[in-house]
Amino acid sequence: MSDEGLLTKEELQQIYYFMLLGRKLDELVWQLNRAGKVPFAVSCQGHEAAQAGTALAFKRELDWLCPYYRDLVLVLMWGQSPRDHLLSVLAKAEEPNSAGRQMPSHFGDRRYRILSGSSPVATQASHAVGLAYAARMKKSEAVVLTSCGDGSINQGEWHEACNFAGTHRLPVIFLVENNGYAISVPYTKQTGGQIFNRAIGYGFHGVQVDGTDPLAVYQEMRNAVQRARTGEGPTLVEAKVPRLKPHSTDDDERLYRGEQELMQARELDPVLLFKKRLEGQGFWQEAEEQALVAKIQLSLKEALNYAEQADAPDPNTIAKHLFAESAAVTSK
Repeated sequence: MSDEGLLTKEELQQIYYFMLLGRKLDELVWQLNRAGKVPFAVSCQGHEAAQAGTALAFKRELDWLCPYYRDLVLVLMWGQSPRDHLLSVLAKAEEPNSAGRQMPSHFGDRRYRILSGSSPVATQASHAVGLAYAARMKKSEAVVLTSCGDGSINQGEWHEACNFAGTHRLPVIFLVENNGYAISVPYTKQTGGQIFNRAIGYGFHGVQVDGTDPLAVYQEMRNAVQRARTGEGPTLVEAKVPRLKPHSTDDDERLYRGEQELMQARELDPVLLFKKRLEGQGFWQEAEEQALVAKIQLSLKEALNYAEQADAPDPNTIAKHLFAESAAVTSK
């Protein structure tokens, strides 16, 4: 068991595997963008621990996920593969999120109960509440997780979702991955007070947690899931995380973040911190690290080769899912 007595050595290594996989896949996509092969990308770097600790607390064969665009590690742990993600960023026909119709990182996959997201932020919160209400009606034990960034909590739709969830004591958990920025606007200029304290107004539990510590996140999420399954209602979990990359590949964060701030953020790199933690507990060795990195790099190379050779969407299907498919009507 870990020093916290929560997880086994194998579970801790699973957390690190997905954190490292997400980091390496994210770095690959960023490189593809700089090489001109991918038009746009958003990064999960800095958010890996919060997402890995969160995912492990759920029954992923039963529960639902309504993610946001930085949730690469979450969707990987929920069931999607690096191939799925690379097919998406390259806009190929067989990618599961939208068959090449949506921007990258707009995750959605019916195989794994990942509800499709849309570009306006915070809309996934309302969708999650609807799923939770449906679970209640069907007397299902499913719990719904929805996540967003700190900028999204100031959207009206997020408030409406929390208010409805609290009123009906629904089995839904609101994860806010607070990296301190809504694109270029710092937290202090967009939000008054602490995010997790907003839960009081909605009538449910709220907690703030160190998002660089996957075990701390896991513990809070495990408690939240337990409350949801036993009818105690929603939980708002605010995970404080660093943002280690610009908002997106179209952003130049040097215009609004100083070098000292960026250096301080890099010192909070959750992948490096968790690796050192495992090493300190005797759960990880340098030989294991080298073997894992080689394994991940090989799997990503194979996934990229497949994705690059995959077919692009057929232009004749451009109107599919937009208009009703019916027999042509001719005017007289």
